[in-house]
Amino acid sequence: MKWAMVAVIAASSALADVLQSAGMKEQGEIHDFRVWMAGGHLARLMRNRNMLASVGLLAISFFAFLALISVSELSFAVPATAATYVLETILAKYFLNERVDWRRWAGATLVAGGVAILML
Repeated sequence: MKWAMVAVIAASSALADVLQSAGMKEQGEIHDFRVWMAGGHLARLMRNRNMLASVGLLAISFFAFLALISVSELSFAVPATAATYVLETILAKYFLNERVDWRRWAGATLVAGGVAILML
């Protein structure tokens, strides 16, 4: 049961981050930081489907994390959910077409190894 919750957290959080990145790339860079322009920027973000889906997935991840720490120790929950970093690296490479060099793959591999140790 604990590992199912970890899977839900990792999948929803990783997908949320990828959708958030895609949504912000659609939004474009913000050049005008005057206070009265913030409403327009916020309105455009609220119409962006990727951003809205990201918020929903982050809510799922948050409540799944609350459920996980209610049935397991925090010292297990936090390291186990680090699997999100591995999924985000894979999704960034193949869905966002980002350049992921060997150092990032090495880091993701080390994180995956740490999560694997928790499984023992």
